[in-house]
Amino acid sequence: MTRDQLRAKANELPLLPGVYLMMDKTGQVIYVGKAKKLKNRVSQYFQDTASHNEKTKMMVAHVDRFDTIIVRSEFEALVLENSLIKRHQPRYNILLKDDKGYPFVRLDEKSSYPRFSLVNRTADDGARYYGPFGGRHETRLALDAVCAALRLPTCSRRFPRDIGKERPCLNFHMGRCDGFCRGQPDGEEYRRRMAQAASLLEGRLRAVTGELTERMTAAAEALDFETAAALRDQIKALSVLSKEQRVIAGICADTDVWGAYTSPARSGVAVLHIENGDLLARQTEVFPDAANSEDALLSAVVPQYYLSRQSLPREILLPAAMEDAGALAALLTERSGHAVAVRVPQRGQRRALLDIAHRNAREEVERVTDAAQRISGTLRQLQQLAQLPTLPRRMESYDISHTGGDDQVGGMVVFQDGRPLKSAYRRFRVETCREGDDYGAMQEVLTRRFRRYLDGDEKFAPLPDLLLIDGGENHARIAEEVLAGLGLDVPVLGMVKDDRHRTRALITARGQELGIRQTPALFALIGTVQEEVHRFAIAYHHQKHTKSAKRSQLDNIPGVGEARKKKLLQHFGTVTAVKQADVEQLAAVVPRAAAQAVYDRFHGAKTE
Repeated sequence: MTRDQLRAKANELPLLPGVYLMMDKTGQVIYVGKAKKLKNRVSQYFQDTASHNEKTKMMVAHVDRFDTIIVRSEFEALVLENSLIKRHQPRYNILLKDDKGYPFVRLDEKSSYPRFSLVNRTADDGARYYGPFGGRHETRLALDAVCAALRLPTCSRRFPRDIGKERPCLNFHMGRCDGFCRGQPDGEEYRRRMAQAASLLEGRLRAVTGELTERMTAAAEALDFETAAALRDQIKALSVLSKEQRVIAGICADTDVWGAYTSPARSGVAVLHIENGDLLARQTEVFPDAANSEDALLSAVVPQYYLSRQSLPREILLPAAMEDAGALAALLTERSGHAVAVRVPQRGQRRALLDIAHRNAREEVERVTDAAQRISGTLRQLQQLAQLPTLPRRMESYDISHTGGDDQVGGMVVFQDGRPLKSAYRRFRVETCREGDDYGAMQEVLTRRFRRYLDGDEKFAPLPDLLLIDGGENHARIAEEVLAGLGLDVPVLGMVKDDRHRTRALITARGQELGIRQTPALFALIGTVQEEVHRFAIAYHHQKHTKSAKRSQLDNIPGVGEARKKKLLQHFGTVTAVKQADVEQLAAVVPRAAAQAVYDRFHGAKTE
């Protein structure tokens, strides 16, 4: 659609709450947003473009069409927006890091002796889930610490199956477990302590400590000093735990304090976890783009942060009023089972905490930006040198590798913001073109890569901002022809080397060389890309060639089976000698038809 058509469509939208999805010409979702009134919000994108920041201008320039989903309330819009952002991972949204790799703690309460376990994702199986937390190792250490504080088992024994079968393990003798494998304490006490452990994961440290304190007092009054001492030790262990275990500290907080900061290059947030007035832990995250404002940054990040978590604080402090704060508070209250307040303090201790969070966010952004600005400056130099339409934040590079034309393979590497993104690397086995045909091999590899993108394969999305081809003018031209044939518009440059096989310059498909030696940072970056794609392609070729080498070159010749192959090798000694023999020499060892087939295999003639 043209800009006028998009504006006209936006003006026809209703003044109702909903979610909108911006898409480029390939149909890929590049931005997801929510609105109290769809018409007012969406039409702003196509009317007052002068007020947009650079990121928004770039997004709008790539919008080819948009869709909307009307909902009944701001509450539903908030939930739907978060779900769609997770599904599509839009390029122009501010995205928190994926929860993949951040484990959840699972508790199957249906069991008579429930146990905690670590899982990668939640499931609708009736179990309770807590998290997501930090790395698996840290979370496992924290769980072990909780179980040790409450003297719960962490061994591999299963109850009631293993009760009374073996002597208690070392944890019992070290005082880290009360030995439930003996049958004492009983199942009721086990479930009481597991409930206390679950309460800790829900952030109810004070409630658990209070319960244990009451039981300790009652035991002391009943002159049961042994029980009172054991409870005292548990209370002490929990007190130490809340101060020293960062994973548990974060989830035991009853107040989260948010700070946000945006610079011309980047933006970031900091979250301080507070329990009973004490700072227990801090989390920060820096995003690769600047936000319109700190308020807009919080509106984008805060819902994503909490809607993926089961353990929630009772109070969230923000430095400024956030759009849909009321809907978010209602949603978190419903999910957590306790009231969650979202507040904007204006004075006092809470306001001082906000200042600390803001300072943490600013310092983290500035710390990361020092290195990021250097990379961004280098990419801007490349953009200006090659007159690219956008900053080449995502670059793909390709190389072909083979040995004398055999076992041709292609390698694709990806650099994101000047750094290798190895999870996006891809390998291709060249299948259709003639052996030794580098141009044909490059054409095949690129065609397969971009057709996979057009077919909707997420492993080959998104499109790069720049293609760097290991080769000269002809290789770059092949790449441009492939892209044009598929209806795609991606800038292409070749990377040429000097006589010593070192990067010399970039070159366009029309033969225009772009010197990079006078710009050391850019020269180093292009050299790194070229070396990496060459290394990656060669590594795959060696792997494939090693497998091929295990097969004899006499395999799959018509009329030559294992027995005749053995005769040939016994007579001539090596495959090289077989290659050099004429038909008459070969026919002295195997039948003439087979001899002719062997000769044709190594001398280029086609066998019928």
